[in-house]
Amino acid sequence: MGNMEKSKFSIRDLCFIGIFAAIIAAMAQISIPLTVPVTLQTFAIMLAGIVLGPKKGAIATLVYILLGAVGVPVFANFTGGLAIVTGATGGFIVTFPLLAICAGIGDNMYGRGRAIGKIWLFSWLVIGVLVNYLCGLLWFMQVTSFDFITSLGYCVVPFIPGDIVKVALSAVAGRQIKSALVKGKVLI
Repeated sequence: MGNMEKSKFSIRDLCFIGIFAAIIAAMAQISIPLTVPVTLQTFAIMLAGIVLGPKKGAIATLVYILLGAVGVPVFANFTGGLAIVTGATGGFIVTFPLLAICAGIGDNMYGRGRAIGKIWLFSWLVIGVLVNYLCGLLWFMQVTSFDFITSLGYCVVPFIPGDIVKVALSAVAGRQIKSALVKGKVLI
């Protein structure tokens, strides 16, 4: 037993990571096809960060990406494979863990007082979305050779209204889900 070290993650943590990877995959299938599909996966990623925290939320998101990269059809419209991750929308996908981290950081700051905590949470969610937009946009431009304005029209502008709604809903729902899980002693 001397060689056995205590795991950094409990079985419960690993289960929650797996559950949220599955939730992200399921939400990715709720899709409106555009150049970059409009899905609810970013909503689920923000929930993962809020409910699980920045580290475990990011790991759940990485599990989701790795499943998709090896060909499991977890991305929008039941697609998968390395070509999706390295393709035109890959910049959005590879920065999903950063979105989860930002959501988790925002939630960690929530405890600083209700009003200011809400502002911190919303601010960090917006930062995460902006990082996702920026990296996704630059990647899209590199892969497609489209100019900045054209790329912005394809990859960012159509998604702003929906992402505003996703940020607001994830902040409210994420806090309620986390609170219920902690109160029920399911999430520690």
